[in-house]
Amino acid sequence: MAVMNLANCITLSRVPLLFLIVLFMYVDFPGSASLSIILFIFCGITDWLDGYLARKYNIISTLGMFMDALTDKIFMIGIMVTLLVLQILPRWTLFLILMVIGREFLITTLRLVAATQNIVIAANMAGKVKTVLQIVSTGIMILWFALTKDFGRWLRPHYISWMYYGGITLFLYSTYLTISSGVYYALNHRDLLRDT
Repeated sequence: MAVMNLANCITLSRVPLLFLIVLFMYVDFPGSASLSIILFIFCGITDWLDGYLARKYNIISTLGMFMDALTDKIFMIGIMVTLLVLQILPRWTLFLILMVIGREFLITTLRLVAATQNIVIAANMAGKVKTVLQIVSTGIMILWFALTKDFGRWLRPHYISWMYYGGITLFLYSTYLTISSGVYYALNHRDLLRDT
């Protein structure tokens, strides 16, 4: 029980850490942006750690899986919105982010409805890959932001521009997988919503 509580606390810790990451990206003091990427990487470690503890001690629960998935969605959407507001993501990506948010609400609703019927909707491969790509792409853009803001006097912009465009490219591909996997979930589980 103690390990289960620890795993759940590690999962939930990503929510307050999200606010810290956003704060360090917003404030303007030396090294603040670097702190944001350090915390982002730490959040990635917690995402692995809570699952590792659950598997190692055989304490995998429906609540834990739901909390982990929901926390990941809150975290990633918060990061995307922050990147948009800070104009790290171009303004036209607003429409893509809105589609991502809509997709996540749809899948969360499907999983809640399925849970009431003792059905577990497992993540498909596209869903897992899109999560990884979302983390990698936003992480790359936060790293680019940190390098530009905190080390811009030593690094010429064109030296790290590949990093920014690489992050954007991965973000676009992750958005495609997000939308396509959402359509897959909706089509394959439409009976759940029809029967409610």
